[in-house]
Amino acid sequence: MPDAERKDMQEKHLLNRAADKEQQPLPGGSNHAGNLSQPQKKLQEAICVLLVELCERFTFFGIVCNMILFCTVKLGYRNYQAAIVNMCFVGTSMLTPVLVGWLAECLVGRIKLVCICMFLHFLGTALLPVVAFPFEDVYIDRRHILHALTKREQKIVFYFALLTASLGIGGIRAIVCPLSAYSLEDCGPKELLSFFNWFYWLVNLNSAVVFVSISYIQQSVARNLGFLIPFVSMLMAVITIHMVRGEMIYKPKTDSSLLTTFGVILSALKMCCVRYRYFSGGLTNWLDHAKENYGGQYSETQVESTKSLARLFPLFTLQILYRMCIMQIPSGYYLQTMNSNLHFSGFVLPVAAMNVISIVPLLVLVPILECINSNLFSSKDTGCSPTIYIVVGQFSAALSVMVAGFSEIHRKHFPQVEQTLSEEVLLVSSMPCFHLAPQYILLGVAEALVTPSCSLLSFWLVPERMRGISMHFLTLFNGAGCFMGAFFVQTAHAGSQGNWFPHLLHEGKLERFFFFLASLMMVNTLGFWTIAHRYNNLNQEYNSEFRASLPEEKLLKGGKGIKHYGSVLERSPILSPMEKT
Repeated sequence: MPDAERKDMQEKHLLNRAADKEQQPLPGGSNHAGNLSQPQKKLQEAICVLLVELCERFTFFGIVCNMILFCTVKLGYRNYQAAIVNMCFVGTSMLTPVLVGWLAECLVGRIKLVCICMFLHFLGTALLPVVAFPFEDVYIDRRHILHALTKREQKIVFYFALLTASLGIGGIRAIVCPLSAYSLEDCGPKELLSFFNWFYWLVNLNSAVVFVSISYIQQSVARNLGFLIPFVSMLMAVITIHMVRGEMIYKPKTDSSLLTTFGVILSALKMCCVRYRYFSGGLTNWLDHAKENYGGQYSETQVESTKSLARLFPLFTLQILYRMCIMQIPSGYYLQTMNSNLHFSGFVLPVAAMNVISIVPLLVLVPILECINSNLFSSKDTGCSPTIYIVVGQFSAALSVMVAGFSEIHRKHFPQVEQTLSEEVLLVSSMPCFHLAPQYILLGVAEALVTPSCSLLSFWLVPERMRGISMHFLTLFNGAGCFMGAFFVQTAHAGSQGNWFPHLLHEGKLERFFFFLASLMMVNTLGFWTIAHRYNNLNQEYNSEFRASLPEEKLLKGGKGIKHYGSVLERSPILSPMEKT
């Protein structure tokens, strides 16, 4: 007994020492954070993550909102060139979080990498005013400044600034504000859909403020001075990150890797080619060729995880064309608005302010949908299937692009008038820009229905260990949609010799571009409608399904079956005494 009591005392002493060590602040951490209670620390982290998210979106939309106007008026680009630059910047900003997330996981530490990305974002947003230099309201010795950059130097600095800013955006989204920082592991499908709805609602509310304020500053008050606003917003983000230093940098679980997923796919394709050439097939799934049991290089767990993700590839692929339609807001629709009459009651509307019309449907629909789901459906019921939202949203996107084609025909029937934008006199249609509102509204309805539903399906229909990878793939395909949109504009312009995406809209046939894109989007919608049944069952537990497919679980089930079968044999009254012996 004395020995047992002595051991108990030693164990308690060790536990107390370990608890004291856990309560000590981390090296380099603030003592204020260590003195906070756990709920206060969680609240502080949540507020800081939200602030950084809003500041990052503020800088992003501040750069995008008038890029086409800046490229065409200040840099002398053609319309299709300005649209391509804008879409490529948006696509790069979508792809860089995946790249930076991989670097943080495999090569560089998260703290070091986030500092590098913050510096790159600071550098990019600081260089953009240099591109716009000189400002019209800057004087030296009562004279205008003379040391302006040449067009070639402006373009070099402009592209470098966009590249560094997009890399910085990727670091902030991947490291500081990852989706896993919101602790969604224990949420059901209904709670997840509610989270994604309100998350995109806040993002779009922020973008609405940016489109109205920055676009007016850039276009009317000080023109190029508006590029300083992303720089100021980035300073706010730096201060916010500095406030909570180590506590804010969320480190996700490293259960699965993006490289491992790509490796499984490539290994399976390689083994499929070898077996197709030399052997006959016999496996139910082509990804099984990557398993070690069939000559591959990857374990059963890694291959089964990739198989669960591969079910979503048709969903991801059909989002590419939808993203091409969404990218018409900062490209084709923007050009239509820029070539329409912006005067309203003696006030010149900013071109990018029309984007707010596409945001209003999302700001209105999300509270209505949340009210319907909370009042008409129980907590266990997910309400309408997300696939229904996606089908309706994609149809709305196709209808929006079709309406844009008819609006373009309608716009040409109005006589031309002169209109001044950034001190440049342009010949535009006298049609009021508000006649373009229906196409913006329809595309806003599409975004309100499709984006949260796709995020829900990508997050919920895979095992928990693959959810981060699934969201990465959704981001990759969305970014691919932006680059495909740029490629589509380039191809349409080159194939029609500038007729389908003209520099002077009244001399070309931009409506044909819209009609062709709308027909492709309609086919895309029908394609998703035919496979939508694969993603309807949200009540299925995919973690248990994934575990059941693993070999150790199959052995456990087999062992239970053998034991149960033995018990039946021992107690069966049907067997004769001779058979029992």
